[in-house]
Amino acid sequence: MKIFKLPDLGEGLVEVEIVEWHANQGDKIREDELLVAVETAKAIVDIPSPQTGRIKHCYGNPGDVVHVGDPLVEFDTEAEKKPDAGTVVGKVEVGKAVLQESPAMPSDKAGTVRATPAVRALAHRLNVDLAVVTPSGEDGMVRAEDVQRVAKIFSEVGPLERLHGARRAMARNMAKAHAEVVGVTISDDADIETWSNAGDITIRLIRAITAACQAEPSLNAWYDSHSLGRRLIPQLHLGVAVNTEDGLFVPVLRDVGNKDEQTLRRELDALKKQVRSRKIQPEDLRGQTFTLSNFGTIAGRYANPVVLPPTVAILGAGKCRPQVIVDEGSPAVHHILPLSLTFDHRAVTGGEASRFLGVVIEDLQVPE
Repeated sequence: MKIFKLPDLGEGLVEVEIVEWHANQGDKIREDELLVAVETAKAIVDIPSPQTGRIKHCYGNPGDVVHVGDPLVEFDTEAEKKPDAGTVVGKVEVGKAVLQESPAMPSDKAGTVRATPAVRALAHRLNVDLAVVTPSGEDGMVRAEDVQRVAKIFSEVGPLERLHGARRAMARNMAKAHAEVVGVTISDDADIETWSNAGDITIRLIRAITAACQAEPSLNAWYDSHSLGRRLIPQLHLGVAVNTEDGLFVPVLRDVGNKDEQTLRRELDALKKQVRSRKIQPEDLRGQTFTLSNFGTIAGRYANPVVLPPTVAILGAGKCRPQVIVDEGSPAVHHILPLSLTFDHRAVTGGEASRFLGVVIEDLQVPE
């Protein structure tokens, strides 16, 4: 018997979600035939079989989360195999590290909770995770009443909807940002009355961000919290937030300062199409040095955008609106674009951020 463990898929990924098994228990499968489809935070990946053999057991069902090193399949081998020849989508080597004689099963979350076997059985029957139960017994012992109380609460609020794929990754990224970044947001408005009706707001925002990064390079940077230092980056690699039903994705436009508007629009449209079809390549979702969130295309005037480390700033553009302003001493109605800039105060001063936002506004107010 051989155990095939989930290999390292690269990109720093530590877990995947099972989407679909291409082979099932009892099936005979050949080396490099598709074994299982898994979803990472970035894409859906087909993992081929590392060897020829009959499948004795599949660990996990569609929707289950599997960590790197967890068992995926137990093989009932029929001939001499080459355990280090398998690859994932032609790139990730399986290697001997993921083929072992015996499995290491995932740990039981409730294993560290103090509870009697009868209480554990009750929790299992009521589908209650003991890890979320507040104990009321002596020395932190969970009692039956504690489990029943939590079960009653769960029955009233409805079933748990677990986060998957991109949403799961987003939740972890937000938690990391909240724990690490010292975020400060400043807001202001750009008067875009001089624009034509055919103005491309996103492209104009990209142009304005490029100008602002040239004026205040400290916002186009990565911050290293371990070394208490920052890296100013000469090229602007702009992450553009894209909302989908599966969650938020941030594809990256490379070196935007050296591309014309037509090229930027063409590349951005292509990236959005790839995101929505879930065919975006992992390398197109990493390495941004600054982020743009054009949330105003949906709704909202101002926001508090979240900075994701190691970047130090994100610009949010709200919903453009007509507003009465004072124009040369008289009231007038102009189109106003609200802006919100969040920056990591560990790496960026308030003066740098304010000057950056001022350059963005100045560039946006240039007539088309």
